[in-house]
Amino acid sequence: MSRRGWILLLSMGLIWGVPYLLIKVAVGEVTPATVVFVRTGLGALLLVPFAWRAGGLRVLRRHWPAVTAFAVLELVGPWILLSNAERTLSSSLTGLLIATVPIAAVVLGRIVDRERVALVRWVGLLVALGGVALLLGPGAGADDPWAVAQVLLAALGYATAPMIADRYLRDVPAIPLTTACLGLTALVYLPVVLLTGPHPWPTADAVLSLALLGALCTALAFVLFFQLIAEVGAARSTLVAYLNPIVAVGLGALVLDERITITVVIATALILVGSAAASRRGGPRSVAAPAGEVTVATSADDEAERVRDGLAAPGRTEVEDRAASRPS
Repeated sequence: MSRRGWILLLSMGLIWGVPYLLIKVAVGEVTPATVVFVRTGLGALLLVPFAWRAGGLRVLRRHWPAVTAFAVLELVGPWILLSNAERTLSSSLTGLLIATVPIAAVVLGRIVDRERVALVRWVGLLVALGGVALLLGPGAGADDPWAVAQVLLAALGYATAPMIADRYLRDVPAIPLTTACLGLTALVYLPVVLLTGPHPWPTADAVLSLALLGALCTALAFVLFFQLIAEVGAARSTLVAYLNPIVAVGLGALVLDERITITVVIATALILVGSAAASRRGGPRSVAAPAGEVTVATSADDEAERVRDGLAAPGRTEVEDRAASRPS
């Protein structure tokens, strides 16, 4: 891997480990609906110029039902669930629970597509589930079962949305799709924010968190991820998935003084190792795109060139590979 590739990979691992911290800070002062509205609205506005260069919303013609379903499963549902869950859960625990997305992807792939699941993947699934069970036990800090359930429901949405993308959105460029999904989500939560107002103006810390969520962890992150795929290829870009939880746990401890117990350390190891094994594939690999991004078939350097030229969306994946690179 080139030096630029390593820089992009580490940058993405850091950027997508940050949202859990920022959400935790923001929901201390504003409602979960406000968090989702500001994040998606700002992200959509910042991506509009890139979407325009890639063909604008006209490229979404005949795809709106699938785009809407994708947005609901990828953004509208998961982001409100995560924001609400972090009112009681620590940011580090939320990041670890979201790392279980590959588990849901494996199960869904088996049920819906009747995919053959190798023994090593079943073992990985059980190991990762053991890590989740540890997080629900004493000493881990997951004292709110409903909050945990909300995070796991968000993970289920993250694992299900790629099925829609894979079946109905193959020909849609990624940036216009991302912009449309973010815009639709913002429109869904705008009336919620207005009807539950007036809202007191948050402190500088909360405002900064919201701004970083929209600009850094949503808009900029998507653009950098496209560059990462073009630089290192489809398979290697999925390594981002295994950096995010570590960053989430570390930031929670350093910035928010969240406790890192031996139980959390063991659970982290089990979830990461188990998820990596559960998402392991034989044969050609493909890449998973982050939240709000559609995926397309990736084969060789010509695909990277098409991505750089704005003629195609990078990296179409199968369900578990798509789910593996989940941000929050």
